[in-house]
Amino acid sequence: MPATSQRDTDTRLTRLQCVAWFVNATVIKMNALVALCHFCELHGPRTLFCTEALHPPSPTPSQAGAPIPGERESDGEGLTMRANSSATQSGDMCEGCRSLPASHPGFVSVDSETGIRFLSHQHPREPQLFSVVRQACVRSLSCEVCPGREGPIFFGDEQHGFVFSHTFFIKDSLARGFQRWYSIVMVAMDRIYLINSWPFLLRHLKLTIESLQSTALKVFDSEQCVCPQRAVRINSAFSPAVFPHQRSGNAARSLPSLTQHTNLWASLHSSFSWLLKACGSRLTEKLLEGAPTEDTLVLIERQTEQEEEISCWEGAEGGVSTTQHHQSDSDLYSDFLFDEEKSDGYPGPRFRSLRHLRQVLGATDFRQLAWHVLMGNQVIIRGAVPGLIQSAFSVLKALLPVGCVRSVPYSAQYEEAYRCNFLGLGSDVPIPTHVISSEFSVLVEVVNEDRDTSFSSACDEDILSFCQFNISSANTQPTDKGPTLLNKIEVALSNENLSVDVVSHCLLCLKEEWMNKVKVLFKFSKVDGRGREDTQKVLALLGATGPGEEDNVRLLKFWMTGLSKTYKSHLMTAVRGGERPLSQ
Repeated sequence: MPATSQRDTDTRLTRLQCVAWFVNATVIKMNALVALCHFCELHGPRTLFCTEALHPPSPTPSQAGAPIPGERESDGEGLTMRANSSATQSGDMCEGCRSLPASHPGFVSVDSETGIRFLSHQHPREPQLFSVVRQACVRSLSCEVCPGREGPIFFGDEQHGFVFSHTFFIKDSLARGFQRWYSIVMVAMDRIYLINSWPFLLRHLKLTIESLQSTALKVFDSEQCVCPQRAVRINSAFSPAVFPHQRSGNAARSLPSLTQHTNLWASLHSSFSWLLKACGSRLTEKLLEGAPTEDTLVLIERQTEQEEEISCWEGAEGGVSTTQHHQSDSDLYSDFLFDEEKSDGYPGPRFRSLRHLRQVLGATDFRQLAWHVLMGNQVIIRGAVPGLIQSAFSVLKALLPVGCVRSVPYSAQYEEAYRCNFLGLGSDVPIPTHVISSEFSVLVEVVNEDRDTSFSSACDEDILSFCQFNISSANTQPTDKGPTLLNKIEVALSNENLSVDVVSHCLLCLKEEWMNKVKVLFKFSKVDGRGREDTQKVLALLGATGPGEEDNVRLLKFWMTGLSKTYKSHLMTAVRGGERPLSQ
């Protein structure tokens, strides 16, 4: 019966770590199980080796890092290995389907960082887990078979858990067909987690499987050189009387004998323990207060795309990709706003906030610039002060949803508007004539009155003492009315009783309010395909009509381009399936 696990304040728990099983009134926190299975010619599918992760009931730093008597270091980083006190129950099994002898205590690795123990033996300790692993073993080697019989496959259900299985063959000169059938299965209760971990599991399990197959192939070749079994079998007379004895003899070879690896089980324990630890830390769950915002969804999508590109590049170069690390929502948004300031250490003053930018430019010029930003026009800032230009973009980004921002902070050549709506240029970079004369762009010239002035010692308050800002645009439309959102932003920025942090939170609330209007308009006009008259009624209902109606509509249409792929896909899937989409 599933139950909620305890949260450790010092450790991020994975989804798999949030599954608990009650056994004899004792809570067993199940991260996942990794097992090596074998199809024995006499006894059928059997579990050879199993590694499970157990979480301490109340881990403390002293317990997690305390030395354990009789322990010895393993190959895994941050893990220590010692003998397990549980004894393997002897059963009706041959040498081929037994991994550790009955007297062997098994292995335990302790993660010094979290206090999590990784236990390895032939079977899980608890009867319920034994049943789950047993069923996964049988299905992986008899029922669920992928094309070609070798390769990965996924199966399972909510009751018995979900399984990622990879079947493979090991060469054996004495086996029928000169090979034996094995599988490595990973069992967990979280289907989504296993599916998302598919590439990671496949990549690392292949390394283990290829290592086993290559060592077994060397043993197979050496045995064939001494005594070729194919010729022996062809020349030997078949007799029903000796057939059972032949089968019994063929089924009695263990995996260590096939690979001539004396420490095979210890190596598999280290490999499986590392796999459980790495797989548990690469993806983390997040506690969200309500549904995720569009900005959060877009940031996660962008981060995922970047990680996939890095992984593909490293795969093409033959390298191994690094462990993925997902940041919190606040960290993602902070990096989005200030990524240029973090990456480039240009000297000189910077714009600290939208209010600071408004004070430097003046209320009229700032309103004109903000109007172009909200309308989706290309904002070009040209000058010889890269740090100042990038800081201006960092604060202007806060006016738009994340999905609407395409920024080139500082370039040596002009970039087209479809590539970026924020473009920083050097003072000597030419701008095409059609861009200068376009009403869909605005140019901010940063003129350094004294080119010999050093920016390194200048303060933020001294910007106007050495720089002059000239704003020009071919757009003749008055911005005094402007969109309703811009008017509200102006009210917040001009109120000196509100601190910068309060204004920032007000801006987030205003953006979320108008992003909800965008979602309604997108669903109504793009998904449902309503006419112009109905759309006008919806705009009136959303409060987008009246003064500045044209700017309001233009803003909403531009912000539609910033909707996340996840939200659009959800709406389109719900419409095709005849379902009513969930409101966010």
